[in-house]
Amino acid sequence: MMPAGKAVLLVEDDPDDEMLTLRAFRQSNFANPIVVARDGIEALDYLFARGQYSGLADERGPALVLLDLKLPKLDGLGVLRAIRADERTRLIPVVVMTSSKQDDDVIDSYNCGANSYVRKPIDFVQFVAAARTLGTYWLMLNETPPEQWAK
Repeated sequence: MMPAGKAVLLVEDDPDDEMLTLRAFRQSNFANPIVVARDGIEALDYLFARGQYSGLADERGPALVLLDLKLPKLDGLGVLRAIRADERTRLIPVVVMTSSKQDDDVIDSYNCGANSYVRKPIDFVQFVAAARTLGTYWLMLNETPPEQWAK
């Protein structure tokens, strides 16, 4: 089980989707703090504790990454490839959370190592339900690898 208090990294460039996601998580009573990165480079800076996040990020990484695909500077698939390519981050659960309905995006996401692919619901009530389900599964029920395997 994931320790309470370990951050969730939300990688989202759309301010409206960011606000909806944060509001949905608040309504779902998440205990984990949520860090927002607004582009792919900022997400990697957080994950690898560099740039503005130098020395700030938890060395074990966030509990979960919620990743949009259509991002400025570096797209979501580029972020996902970098996460899976590095020993320090390769085991962090990554849920692609996007409005894309393209079959190629689903296939490419799984091929790059996504743990899950969720299409963002348009309706806020559905969005809150989806956020609650994601949090319950990934932050409370999902069993993570022992620390020695995360090195």
